[in-house]
Amino acid sequence: MSAARQEMEEEFREFVAARSAALLRTAYLLAGDWATAEDLLQTALTKTYLAWKRLGEIEAVEPYARRVLVNTATSWWRRRWHGERPTEILPERAAPDQIEEQLERDALWRHVKALPARQRAVLVLRFYEDLTEAQTAALLDISTGTVKSQTSRALNTLRQRLGAEGAAPDIKPVEVPKPAAAPAPARVRPAPVVPSLPMPPIPAPATGLERG
Repeated sequence: MSAARQEMEEEFREFVAARSAALLRTAYLLAGDWATAEDLLQTALTKTYLAWKRLGEIEAVEPYARRVLVNTATSWWRRRWHGERPTEILPERAAPDQIEEQLERDALWRHVKALPARQRAVLVLRFYEDLTEAQTAALLDISTGTVKSQTSRALNTLRQRLGAEGAAPDIKPVEVPKPAAAPAPARVRPAPVVPSLPMPPIPAPATGLERG
């Protein structure tokens, strides 16, 4: 292996170690379950690795990986998501004064998962990733006007549905639910010409929701 190739792979390992956990949490918000989120992350990292040489500056790598992640999630969502997925995970016990707040967060998360793919992606990028309208538009390859209209529609839908259920209509940034257990350490699964690069264990996100 050439010195340049070895240096490239070391840089990629460092990128995976530094950013995979954050990308996994974003993937979860886009997909709605941890197994799919891990698959989306593997796809994004594999494509990022294959494109590493032509990306040039290191600063361009994470935006590229995030864009692949969002595009892959949107395609998956359109093909497969037609409603809520059941769960066998029971919520943790909450103190009486926490129950109402927990129910409101559960209701919000349930309705976020039911939004159309683009609206959900816009909310995740704007309120969880804290991107600007311009950054969100560039990432999704849409206009800033579309970002504004999709955000407005999504928030109106959430307010209407939460209001119909008697939940608080104020929309807050989405919190990432805890998995039943921390996702098992994953491995990057590139094409045959690309060496397998191990990912570090991904810590469970610090959250305030259960998967619902």
